[in-house]
Amino acid sequence: MTSKNHNELGLSDDQVLSMYEMMLLARKIDERMWLLNRAGKIPFVVSCQGQEAAQVGAAMALNTEEDYLLPYYRDIGLVLSFGMSAADLMMQGFARAEDPNSGGRQMPGHFGQKKNRIVSGSSPVTTQLPHAAGIALAAKMQKKNFVTLVSFGEGSSSQGDFHEGANFAGVHDLPVIFFCENNKYAISVPLEKQIACEKVSDRAIGYGMPGYTVDGNDPLAVYEAVKNASDRCRNGEGPSLIETVSYRLTPHSSDDDDSSYRTKEEVEEEKKKDSIHTFSVYLKEMNVLTEEIENNMLEKIRKTVDEATEAAENAPYAEPESALKYVYAKKDGEV
Repeated sequence: MTSKNHNELGLSDDQVLSMYEMMLLARKIDERMWLLNRAGKIPFVVSCQGQEAAQVGAAMALNTEEDYLLPYYRDIGLVLSFGMSAADLMMQGFARAEDPNSGGRQMPGHFGQKKNRIVSGSSPVTTQLPHAAGIALAAKMQKKNFVTLVSFGEGSSSQGDFHEGANFAGVHDLPVIFFCENNKYAISVPLEKQIACEKVSDRAIGYGMPGYTVDGNDPLAVYEAVKNASDRCRNGEGPSLIETVSYRLTPHSSDDDDSSYRTKEEVEEEKKKDSIHTFSVYLKEMNVLTEEIENNMLEKIRKTVDEATEAAENAPYAEPESALKYVYAKKDGEV
């Protein structure tokens, strides 16, 4: 864990218990989606497993009532923290009409929910980075104090949109946090074939911003880094690049065979660092988490996931005519 405990970081026992519960909820939703996929009930899963600590730790450092989030497709922990519900995510998985992300039009992982300032993403990776810089520019021009956090995988740092978004934010000192969730594989491509430098954060200096690499399995280390970056933003000091290093515990997606590019032994070794386990151990060592509290959390989450699954499975699909919505301009008075 981080060299600082949660009290030294200004976090209460209740706050770190909330972090752990959110991490568990993200994991259990994800696990259920894999079961539903294998049962033929939902078509596709792109997993958050192994990255929950980074996502929830980052969210705890932000103002989830005012700040803007531009997530990437694995960010179940982040979107839950910003206000999306388990039912919302299941509606997306089942492609139902009530899916708040796209009304069942998009594949899972394309998050977007206006009321919670979760900005819709696109299928081409990395396009959300210039968008984040634009939203941060609006904050600066309107003299508003919100922060924009945009997340992406380490593979995205090889894309042109990464350069354009980071360069623009650096030139204009924008209040945006570039949050790289490095899980060591861009689909089947390992990190050493993605970048020539040692760390993704080494690239920050080229854009005139600080860069930090932290343990993505440690939600407290991530919290501290993102809190410092958000304070810089609010103080008018400009953007930061934060790289969290963890490991993707599942295949790239439910359509991927990861045995073709990594060994079972490698995956099993990385599972020993799984934040769901290590953060539980930390909380118990700090006398914050007991077996009773943990069991109550798990039972509450099981009920939440069961209810969300049932609601989504029984919800209607969108009417076929709805495919024409948001495509063509309408005349005044048309609905």
